[in-house]
Amino acid sequence: MWAGRVLHAALSGGPRGRRAQSALAQLRGILEEELEGIRGAGTWKSERVITSRQGPRIHVDGVSGGILNFCANNYLGLSSHPEVIQAGLQALEEFGAGLSSVRFICGTQSIHKDLEAKIAQFHQREDAILYPSCFDANAGLFEALLTPEDAVLSDELNHASIIDGIRLCKAHKYRYRHLDMADLEAKLQEAQKHRLRLVATDGAFSMDGDIAPLQEICRLASRYGALVFVDECHATGFLGATGRGTDELLGVMDQVTIINSTLGKALGGASGGYTTGPGPLVSLLRQRARPYLFSNSLPPAVIGCASKALDLLMESNAIVQSMAAKTQRFRSKMEAAGFAISGAHHPICPVMLGDARLASCMADDMLKRGIFVIGFSYPVVPKGKARIRVQISAVHSEEDIDRCVEAFVEVGRLHGALP
Repeated sequence: MWAGRVLHAALSGGPRGRRAQSALAQLRGILEEELEGIRGAGTWKSERVITSRQGPRIHVDGVSGGILNFCANNYLGLSSHPEVIQAGLQALEEFGAGLSSVRFICGTQSIHKDLEAKIAQFHQREDAILYPSCFDANAGLFEALLTPEDAVLSDELNHASIIDGIRLCKAHKYRYRHLDMADLEAKLQEAQKHRLRLVATDGAFSMDGDIAPLQEICRLASRYGALVFVDECHATGFLGATGRGTDELLGVMDQVTIINSTLGKALGGASGGYTTGPGPLVSLLRQRARPYLFSNSLPPAVIGCASKALDLLMESNAIVQSMAAKTQRFRSKMEAAGFAISGAHHPICPVMLGDARLASCMADDMLKRGIFVIGFSYPVVPKGKARIRVQISAVHSEEDIDRCVEAFVEVGRLHGALP
């Protein structure tokens, strides 16, 4: 009834309706001005519509023919792997489309518990807890774990989800310069007065493709009595000898306390995230983590796909090994052509261009040449550091990689990015 009276007033042109129309007009003006500013800065983000399944080759609405895809997080190529898809279909058939509930009410199925146990086994941790996404895992962790008596020390270039999660907690917040261990040590010395001290870092930084110096971070954490948290979204499944992540790669699996990661990249590519670590921490998160308590359970099909992806990964590391060679092929050929590639030894290969409009225009022209890549600019990356982020997948062929490099050279010369 209330809504009906408001609508009637708005339509009748009465005082209340005129005020509502005036407020809406004001809102539209503010929004259009903001949007025009984004367009004018050359940082407008368009969404290209894919009309096929994810993979190394895709079809894009409005573009004829197949397109080579070089910007997905499909690191191991498992998002369209036939066994992964079949496992998702089987889980859908057996357990239904969804739970219509949060976990603690009536949203926990046996497959959720099985996957959590498998994740903990994979990471060699005590327990694990699933979330709808790793963004949710990062949103849930810090507020539930840390109090005003504690401190969190965060790399300045950590993922937005870590930053937002830290904002939600009441702990004292310290931000250290990116990968700067001297600054981290100074912050740890300053934070000694607090009860718990938690160092938080990405394992692999998604915008730059660089890897956190976990050996030094863990050494400093041990010296100053701190815990270590690592977000492994861009490492789980393909970094390290068996794909366990940056802690395996750098030999500190027994020194990292908490790992958050995702099912939505290398492990099937659908959605879902998790925290794995000490058993009592996971138990606390089940009691207090708000994204866990107030979000619907992950759909059975997602659980089935992710579980099969982990099975394939634990059976063989052949996919992991093939990716390293393909990553090196792309990086070396691009650098030989004259491009600056950020990071090292990671399948995230940012082609640094600096100018936002240049990055956007070059990405558009790459699509005309059959290569799907995206320009990244502010606010996703700092101003003046626009780039095209190329991501190598284990299912790219050497010919695919060489074709991508050739297209970059053509477009780079066209736009003056290369001599």
